[in-house]
Amino acid sequence: MKTKYKMGAVQMATGPNISANLFEAERLIKEAADQGAHLVVLPENFAFMGKEDRDQVAMREVDGDGPLQEFLSRVAKQLGIWLVGGTIPLVAEDPEKVRSACLVYDARGERVARYDKIHLFDVNLPGVDERYHESATIEAGSDPLVLDTPFGRLGVAVCYDLRFPEMFRQMLDAGMEILAMPSAFTAITGKAHWETLVRARAIENLVYVIAAAQGGFHVNGRETHGHSMIVDPWGAVLAQLPRGAGCICASIDEEFQDSVRRSFPTIDHRRLKCGG
Repeated sequence: MKTKYKMGAVQMATGPNISANLFEAERLIKEAADQGAHLVVLPENFAFMGKEDRDQVAMREVDGDGPLQEFLSRVAKQLGIWLVGGTIPLVAEDPEKVRSACLVYDARGERVARYDKIHLFDVNLPGVDERYHESATIEAGSDPLVLDTPFGRLGVAVCYDLRFPEMFRQMLDAGMEILAMPSAFTAITGKAHWETLVRARAIENLVYVIAAAQGGFHVNGRETHGHSMIVDPWGAVLAQLPRGAGCICASIDEEFQDSVRRSFPTIDHRRLKCGG
């Protein structure tokens, strides 16, 4: 018999004070765990958002060692949950840049996977004087991630990745059943596209999506959209948090997902395949 598992997404409005951010993150992770969440997803940049993008270079950690990695491991182990650690800055090949890394920890606090953000947000937003150039400080990753968990095959992607459907088709071919999506969509792009894109990725791939977002005003003047969501394979929004700090939880139902994939077999009906 298939099992139902409860998933959680944390929403924050992160600032430059790392200690305060970690205190808030732990409080909200615990709140989700107290509601029965077996797996919790943190937003992108949950531990630090400085006044300048380059500020994160000074606080990058060596892979496998550092206070942010120790925090994620400790919290996962203490609460006995799986934890998708948003993103943290890790050392890159370029000494002037970081890798925007999403680390996954199991219920024993062991790190089981790492995903480095592939698609970098280098855009000029239409109609407003708002520009972003992530590639100036972030070194792009190259490999999508899908891993085994007790809850099913989990895919991990980050924020701007959401706009590139070919990536998720490749992850689907690797067996993805659940998608964790740490994000920090801007207020403008989020209002225009966030819910549409999150629900589209769920519908196209018949997967559960746990989308954890930044939501609010930040010290650097940026405003993020929020609206963290948990969406089922039919595209129904099971839980959503519009603004501010908090957490949401919802159950994923493996039997429902199997039923949808059997009765509405769009995955099997594909005729064109994306390149690797």
